[in-house]
Amino acid sequence: MEWNRREALVGLGALAAAGAQTSEGANGGVPRRTLGNTGESVSCIGLGGFHIGKPKLSDDEATRIIRQAVDRGLNFLDNSWDYNDGKSEIRMGNALRDGYRQKVFLMTKFDGRTKESAAQQIDESLKRLQTDHVDLIQFHENIRFDDPDRFFAPGGAVEAVLDAKKAGKTRFVGFTGHKDPHIHLYMLELAQKNNFQFDAVQMPLNVMDAHLRSFAKLVIPQARKMGLGILGMKSMGSGVILKSKTATPVECLRYALNLPTSVVITGIDGQEILEQALQVASNFKPLSSQQVAEILNKTAQAAGKGEYELFKTSAHFDSTAKHPEWLGPEAPNVQKLGSDT
Repeated sequence: MEWNRREALVGLGALAAAGAQTSEGANGGVPRRTLGNTGESVSCIGLGGFHIGKPKLSDDEATRIIRQAVDRGLNFLDNSWDYNDGKSEIRMGNALRDGYRQKVFLMTKFDGRTKESAAQQIDESLKRLQTDHVDLIQFHENIRFDDPDRFFAPGGAVEAVLDAKKAGKTRFVGFTGHKDPHIHLYMLELAQKNNFQFDAVQMPLNVMDAHLRSFAKLVIPQARKMGLGILGMKSMGSGVILKSKTATPVECLRYALNLPTSVVITGIDGQEILEQALQVASNFKPLSSQQVAEILNKTAQAAGKGEYELFKTSAHFDSTAKHPEWLGPEAPNVQKLGSDT
């Protein structure tokens, strides 16, 4: 255990030292970072789409939070076709009226594994978001080893993505996932084999990650080698990590920002949470190796069994597992091979 901990410290220290290129935000606001090889300048903190669609917020409150975040320098907005049955995208679309769409880098995700289901979801997202294009579209929940296979299969979602890009419905393409870093690596392997260039990759990056199936240690180096923008998510594990009492919300955000992330996406469902995110981002300074070591030492015991990273060790966060109809049907040749007749 001690040897592994030292290895984690050395590896993560090196990653932090090779962090994403950062520039100061306007008027001392949220700093900007470069999104991989795209050349796009994005806020180091992004507003998560799931939380903005929660029932605890009214539509007016959601609009106010989104616009205030943008006015204060946060320009990266996250969303997904499946968040809150489309409510998240609808609210974000309403908030981006009156010139706000032009001020942001807008991302959303789709669940379809087939060309037809993916294309339908992409078009629905654009309608809800009230825009003719998003800046980044992402293949959502790459959490099974057959997800990369289905993405690149004949008639798979990659064909919808290529059509969307050709039609100007998206500028860039990425993928997400929260289950196992080896599935991410398999997706990147297939991308190379298929001569397909992703622009971004989204993954859980938090104070627990270094101790169990670490995305930071396994995926970030390969993503950087391929020039992808790195999007961190689940810095607090939807609040579950905070229940361990080993790190504060501020420590969680600072740790994720210290990794070579282009953006750390965080859920914001109230004024206090917005203020916290903006303050951490605006005042962020790289952590020393000693500070990183202290955080990892504090979280090591609690992180060992994955009970605070439930997205890795349970099906609790697997939306597409609960709704297989979102994925679209298996390819006809797969159905034929799998039949008993």
